Amino acid sequence: MIHGEDITRLRGNKLNRFRREELGFIFQDFNLLDTLTCYENIAIALTIQKVNAKEIDKRVKDIAEKLGIEGILNKYPYQVSGGQKQRIASSRAMITNPKLVLADEPTGALDSKSARQLLENFEYLNRQMKATILMVTHDAFTASYANRILFIKDGKIFNELIKGNDTRKQFFEKIIEVQTLLGGDLSDVI
Repeated sequence: MIHGEDITRLRGNKLNRFRREELGFIFQDFNLLDTLTCYENIAIALTIQKVNAKEIDKRVKDIAEKLGIEGILNKYPYQVSGGQKQRIASSRAMITNPKLVLADEPTGALDSKSARQLLENFEYLNRQMKATILMVTHDAFTASYANRILFIKDGKIFNELIKGNDTRKQFFEKIIEVQTLLGGDLSDVI
C-alpha cells in the first residue's frame, strides 16, 4: 500500500505514472546510459516527468552537491569510476523524491565516505520526504542505517531487528550479534 492504494492492482497508465513518479531504482550494476552525460543520466527522470529545464538544472545540481559529484556532471559514464557511477545512479533514483526506493547493494562500489553520504541522503529521504527505502545489502555497516532489518537465510526470513530508540552503533552491535548467532557466512544472512 502506498498513499492508501494497493499498487499490485495498478494497471496501464496508472501503473506507468506510479513507476515514473513514485518509484526509484538503484541497481547494483548502475544501468546508466553510456550515450548520455552524467548530468543527463540524472536529469532523464525529470525530463520524462516534463519538469521545466530551470527546475531540472536546480535539482540536478543540488543532488550532485549532496553526493559529491558536481565535478563530473559533464563526463560520460565510461569516464568515471565505479563509485561515481553508483552515486550518479543513486542521484537518478532520488531526484524525483520517490515514495519508494528499491536499492540493490547501493554502497557496494563506494568508498566509506561516499557510502556514508549516500546513506545519510537515504535517511533524509526517509525522514523528511517520507520515502520508504527497501534495500538489499550484505554489509552490516550499511544495514545499521535502517530502521528495520529482515535477515534471510536459505530463502526464508530467519530473524528481524527493529532499531527503535537504539543509536546506530547499538543497532550495528545487534546486527553483528544476529550474524554471530546464525553462525554462517556474513553474505548468507543480511
